[in-house]
Amino acid sequence: MSKNKEISIIPLGGREEIGNNMILIEYDDQILILDCGIMFPTEDMLGIDLVMPDITYLKENKDKIKGLLISHGHEDHIGAIPYFLRDINVPIYGTKLTLGMVKKKLDEHKLLRETELREISAGDQINLHPFQVKFIKVNHSIPDAVAMGIHTPSGTILYTGDFKFDQTPINDDTTDFNSLTSIGEKGVLALLSDSTNAEHKGYSISESVVAESINEIFSKTRGRIIVATFSSHLDRLQQIINAAYKTGRKIAISGRSMIANTKIAKDLGYLDFPDDMLLEIREIKNLPDHKVVYMMTGSQGETMASLTRIARGDHRQINLHKGDTVLLSATPIPGNERSVGHTINQLFERGAKVIYGRELDVHASGHAYQEELKMMLNMTKPKYFIPVHGEYRHLHHHSLLAQEVGIAEDNIFIAKNGSRLNVSEDKGYFSSSVPTGKVLIDGSGVGDVGNIVLRDRRILSEHGMIVVITTIEHKTGKILAGPDILSRGFVYMKESQELIEKAKRMLTKVLKECEENNITDWSSLKSKIKNPLRDYIYEETRRNPMIIPIIMEVPKK
Repeated sequence: MSKNKEISIIPLGGREEIGNNMILIEYDDQILILDCGIMFPTEDMLGIDLVMPDITYLKENKDKIKGLLISHGHEDHIGAIPYFLRDINVPIYGTKLTLGMVKKKLDEHKLLRETELREISAGDQINLHPFQVKFIKVNHSIPDAVAMGIHTPSGTILYTGDFKFDQTPINDDTTDFNSLTSIGEKGVLALLSDSTNAEHKGYSISESVVAESINEIFSKTRGRIIVATFSSHLDRLQQIINAAYKTGRKIAISGRSMIANTKIAKDLGYLDFPDDMLLEIREIKNLPDHKVVYMMTGSQGETMASLTRIARGDHRQINLHKGDTVLLSATPIPGNERSVGHTINQLFERGAKVIYGRELDVHASGHAYQEELKMMLNMTKPKYFIPVHGEYRHLHHHSLLAQEVGIAEDNIFIAKNGSRLNVSEDKGYFSSSVPTGKVLIDGSGVGDVGNIVLRDRRILSEHGMIVVITTIEHKTGKILAGPDILSRGFVYMKESQELIEKAKRMLTKVLKECEENNITDWSSLKSKIKNPLRDYIYEETRRNPMIIPIIMEVPKK
């Protein structure tokens, strides 16, 4: 087959945003999907639980999909799988731990029996014609992470997934530098590389440095220790367990995802600890404070997470003691800074000693810093470079690093979600885009909440609502009752009685005019109520509450 045949690289998510990672590799009318993640909602997405990429293009081309390949088990790479599988059922490939995380999700959504899961290991190569895929060991903040070398007759695409180069990893092997170098020597047509920490100079700190800090904190602390981190950061969980074991402490876990992930990792051999190390919360309360460690979720200030509820004082089982030490072993994801800061303030107010921040070496990022990113570029020597995973500034800084190591600026492409980048030995260029966007998940509903619903929720959250209830006679339009006015989240009715009474008088006059002019059409009546009331309310209060007219018709006697 001709080396000039083009390969298309199509990101459906993960560009100019943190999370939602999903990339399509399309060749010879066949599609490979790399990762299937979610992102957490922004502050303006009121009531939304999760966000996933729009997969309309994949629904329209489902018969062309060869498989879904997962780089590792974090939510921003696997979280959308249960919702994806509602419409598209394809084989899913991943390492043992990654598939363990996926199985938990599928079981919760009652999809496990219907899904074909194929376990691979780092170093394996599989044939998904016309793609030959080699899985390459990389370090990250969760074990079993892999990069993927995707070979086609027109060239090789290398996708790093999330990675760092940790020379002294915890409970894990180092990155497979030999395979990365070998694939580079054979020729990489395009490199898709993690950009999350492209702004940070130097090298990321090793997990072993964090282990030293955690051990020191545990050895010096005399009271209870509460540690909050990501439930999927298994290397960090192992370090906490190790420090507790060395200092003679027992551990109780709080948080559904933390409990589930710890069990999966223990069962699969990715966490190592004696069975008697873990106690139920009700059991650990009987131990003296210097023997107690609580391990929990909440490092990102999530509203219902364990640490956040403890900070508020409404956790059902754990109350904060004065003198407790709280360790936030994770840095805030962009956008979470305010909620994390609020949680920290509440913890201090309740008398806890709170340890947080990068300067304390209690968190090491799982993503490569600038020198590691340059090393990946130098080892793999790609013809084309496409930065992935991150907001625009991350992609931009990563593209500058590629230029520093000698990649021609014309061969660097910052892709947008939905863009189709075509590459071959001869050229690289953007062509027609595919449908894309964000699909909002609210409860069990997927995609049934759109911009109009979000707009209404925003109005309700900012200005409240006013309901106007009127009863009219069928056909004649004669007013039989009302207008009555109710408000929620707008004003306190007793305190604003004069405002409400004036609004009623104004609307009574409007409705009388409608009656005299024989206006009985509901749409016209609602407009006649809404427009003058909105203008009056804004003039008096400078607020724009949602106005909902309710018109009830009764038959003429």
